[in-house]
Amino acid sequence: MGSINWSELFPGKWSAVIFVLYIALFVNQGIIITWSQKEGEYDYNIVIVVLMTEVIKLVSSIVLYCHENSLKNLFQEVYKYRKVLLLYMVPSSLYCLYNNLSFVNLAAFDPPTYFLLLQLRVVVTGIIFQVVFKKKLSTKQWISLVLLTLGCMIKHLNLDYNNALPNANFHLNINIIFIFIQTICSCLAGVYNEYLLKGEGATVNIFVQNVFMYIDSILCNVAVLLIQGNLVQAFDDAGPSIFMDPKVILIMFNNAAIGIITSFFLKNLNSIVKTFASALELVFTAILCWIFFGIPIYFNTALAIAIVSYAVILYSQNPVQNVKPKSYESADVEETQEFITKQESQIV
Repeated sequence: MGSINWSELFPGKWSAVIFVLYIALFVNQGIIITWSQKEGEYDYNIVIVVLMTEVIKLVSSIVLYCHENSLKNLFQEVYKYRKVLLLYMVPSSLYCLYNNLSFVNLAAFDPPTYFLLLQLRVVVTGIIFQVVFKKKLSTKQWISLVLLTLGCMIKHLNLDYNNALPNANFHLNINIIFIFIQTICSCLAGVYNEYLLKGEGATVNIFVQNVFMYIDSILCNVAVLLIQGNLVQAFDDAGPSIFMDPKVILIMFNNAAIGIITSFFLKNLNSIVKTFASALELVFTAILCWIFFGIPIYFNTALAIAIVSYAVILYSQNPVQNVKPKSYESADVEETQEFITKQESQIV
């Protein structure tokens, strides 16, 4: 077994810190949302909460940008890169659906099961990554992805020691379909967002890109409220309660932090490492839910943790290299022109 290539796994100075923060914030989000439930239901409008979260993200991005630039420069960049603003409507709509479904699915499943089912995105992300970035995954990388998926599947088996065969603890229902939709949204949005960060929007300030994302996300959530019914009535029904409940406030600010850290994650790492970070969330979520909610950890959970850990170690020996679409210096003229043509043909 080869040694872990830490410089390739975490190429930047802050890559490891971003990786840890990403996991911590996502684990925290699942636990807080479960904590905010009352008998498996929410006494607040989840779409309003998601919308207000996007507003917080937008304000945070503007403040961070204006720390070193002027507000006038922001408007100039928004106008200059308005095409990128339109392109961000694709991942924004996907993330909008993903964020709203997370509340629905966490009401139907406990956090460990929820994070487990989301691991369906592991292989899907690998396939999408190959298609979008034209970068073939190695045999070792695929083995690690398959092992990771297997570990997550074993975690889901609820062993009944009174019977010879293990039983799954859920039946096929509408929530499984919702999980599948959420999985597809996560895969497509994550890889497409990375493509924008490193491709079409590579020269755009990362905080400006965040502004694009959150403006589009706000529009998408407003559209959801319009589809649900009266937009004004939705805010009236929500009332001031969402701003008075500390649990809801924690959800909004934690989710806002997730949005900011995810952009740095995809800028400095890649979607495959993001997938493994998401798998590690399963491990920590299971332990913390056992501590806070008394959700038991069975033998299969320990086995799943071992398999997932090995998959992470296997992958870390040969991680997917970051894509640098704008680096043409080492290519000759014909290769550069061919690459630019391919990139332009993939722009939506």
